[in-house]
Amino acid sequence: MKEWWIKFGKSFYYAGRGIMTGFRERNMIIHCLMAVIVIIMGWIFSLSLMEWSIVLILIGLVIFAELVNTSIEELANVVKKNNNCEYGETKATRDLAAGAVLVVAIVSVIVGLIIFLPKIF
Repeated sequence: MKEWWIKFGKSFYYAGRGIMTGFRERNMIIHCLMAVIVIIMGWIFSLSLMEWSIVLILIGLVIFAELVNTSIEELANVVKKNNNCEYGETKATRDLAAGAVLVVAIVSVIVGLIIFLPKIF
């Protein structure tokens, strides 16, 4: 049983290490800065509990998508290197992952406008 708890604890350590690796990426830093701005705006405009829930879910989704995108790019780098591939052979995979982040980010902006514009005007 003790071994189970040790493995369980290590899984959090490894996950935290993965998140920290993701935060070294330029786009992740940009997403996090935008999240901080949105959280400050939410506090200024006194969002309702439902609005906070939506905003926080969307922030989490954008960060999640960026972490998945980064992991796919890292994996594509390994595949490219180990198989002596050209960049073009992994391009579609990279583009698909980046496109997923873009879709989530665009939807988040649209929902953010729906939430914040009535409060601003």
